[in-house]
Amino acid sequence: MASPQCCANPPALNPAAGEGKVVDSFGGIKAYVAGAQDSKAAVVLISDVYGFEAPNLRKIADKVASSGYFVVVPDFLHGDPFVPENADRPIAVWIKEHTPVCYLLIP
Repeated sequence: MASPQCCANPPALNPAAGEGKVVDSFGGIKAYVAGAQDSKAAVVLISDVYGFEAPNLRKIADKVASSGYFVVVPDFLHGDPFVPENADRPIAVWIKEHTPVCYLLIP
């Protein structure tokens, strides 16, 4: 279970943030990608409860990509990140609606 500190400082989500781009299907899932696709090494970054539109997560992806990696940040939350302002859906309810699922990412 997430601790209270997890949600103490939520980001302002921004679908246009970052130097990379959003692709509609990377292995069948929407994702933020950064760096050269022909890179010899790749990194997959997984978001927290705020999803792949968190600007700081995208800044991290961009920074890693600037070191020569191809970086993928999959939208494992399928466009449904936790929204602290939604009083009808507190974190405990949101977590119950997002059970773990395994994905195989193949571009």
